[in-house]
Amino acid sequence: MAKKAGSTQSGTNIQEVKQQNASATSGQYGTEFASETDVQEVKQRNAKAEQNKSKNS
Repeated sequence: MAKKAGSTQSGTNIQEVKQQNASATSGQYGTEFASETDVQEVKQRNAKAEQNKSKNS
């Protein structure tokens, strides 16, 4: 089987994958999780952890 230029052995288009990866890093992944995060709760947990750290040292 002849290998096309710009493709992997299995036939994956390298350029297409690079483009998909580039667009995925421009916020798509991060915003997906940010919408599920309760910022206030995280701040409270961080403050509590910081207090406990101070007590234990």
